[in-house]
Amino acid sequence: MTQAGPEMFEIALDELGAVVRRIDDGRVAACAMLAGAGKIVVYGCGREALQVKGFAMRLFHLGLPAAVVGDMTTPPLAKGDIFLASSGPGETSTVLTLMRVARDAGAKVLLLTAEPAGSAAKLADFTLLVPAQTMASDQGAARSSVLPMGSLFEGALFLLFEVMVLKLKALTGATPEAMRARHTNME
Repeated sequence: MTQAGPEMFEIALDELGAVVRRIDDGRVAACAMLAGAGKIVVYGCGREALQVKGFAMRLFHLGLPAAVVGDMTTPPLAKGDIFLASSGPGETSTVLTLMRVARDAGAKVLLLTAEPAGSAAKLADFTLLVPAQTMASDQGAARSSVLPMGSLFEGALFLLFEVMVLKLKALTGATPEAMRARHTNME
């Protein structure tokens, strides 16, 4: 299934479009949870982490109290806080451990996954299903994408997070000027 040229872009975009069209917009109501959180701490592994970190940056631009697990300035979580985790395959051991830590601290756990029956979904307070191929489903008969490994899930996360930013912008009343003013000047 390897083709060269613009056809690959069309195939990849069609696959991505099919995934995001299947995301339940009602479940994107998770934005209200984020808008009302005391603190938001996010986590993802591998390339999912890159998408999650980009979302944390936008949360900060919106004026929301966001941090990334692993940063030295990550605050402790407690009641009223949200731990947002991404685990496409739904069985990532680090994610499962951190979900338990967040729950034990009293925080709510918001999970993004492609596997609604996975271990992570069982631990989550709220699950947002991103129905895309991940590394757990990229071989044999389960393979559904021309893109390698978990790329389809990761690309869908990017689009989902950008739509969530738009919804959060409306919920919080953040203006483009205020968001831009929060962008770092240290680059």
